[in-house]
Amino acid sequence: MPTEKLKDRARDELFSHINRCGVLQAAPGDQETWMDETIEYLGERYPDLSDGDLKELRTVGMRFCKPAIPHGADSTGADNTAKDESDANAA
Repeated sequence: MPTEKLKDRARDELFSHINRCGVLQAAPGDQETWMDETIEYLGERYPDLSDGDLKELRTVGMRFCKPAIPHGADSTGADNTAKDESDANAA
């Protein structure tokens, strides 16, 4: 299988693990540890991936865990609009 296809499969598997394991709500240090262990597992599962490929997967995974716009219902635009309106009314 071509390396790009393997990287895509490994990336999809990583995102699946992130979503299922609840690591998004973990403390940053716990996220780092979890990611190290998961990337090690993916390296064993996909032995044809290079160390550079695994490093890239780790980087993408950590970005997913710490997005610029937070995950979840608490960070939706609708919630922020309602908060902004209530703040304006309180002033």
